[in-house]
Amino acid sequence: MVIVMKDSNCGYCMRGELLEKFGIFICDLTVSSLVLFKEQSKPGRCIVAYRDHVSELVDISDEERNAFMADVTRVARALHKAFHPNKVNYGAYGDTGCHLHMHLVPKYEGGDEWGGTFQMNPDKTYLTDAEYQEMIEKIKANL
Repeated sequence: MVIVMKDSNCGYCMRGELLEKFGIFICDLTVSSLVLFKEQSKPGRCIVAYRDHVSELVDISDEERNAFMADVTRVARALHKAFHPNKVNYGAYGDTGCHLHMHLVPKYEGGDEWGGTFQMNPDKTYLTDAEYQEMIEKIKANL
């Protein structure tokens, strides 16, 4: 029996308005959800969020951790195919949100923050609904 843990104050758990403040749901993966981060100063930036409301990798079984990392890898491959970054940076923070998730941040040589740590939300680049949809379709086509 699988017990699904959710937090009613968490955008990853509840989606809807809570998620829409910062991201757009793309699709469900094996054990996680794929979310497009609305701030797109690094084209293709996404979040892979584990399906349950747990805080740490150590809170899930080895099997679940391996499946989560396989989801992260699948998305990274799609981002490389779709956007051709020089590097994808990975960030797993959540000091306050406490929902296991990983930011996948494509970086481009000579581009924004190349050679440094990415800002959580530089609040610089937002797209139109049509541009977000085009980006989502590009990612999904490469999953």
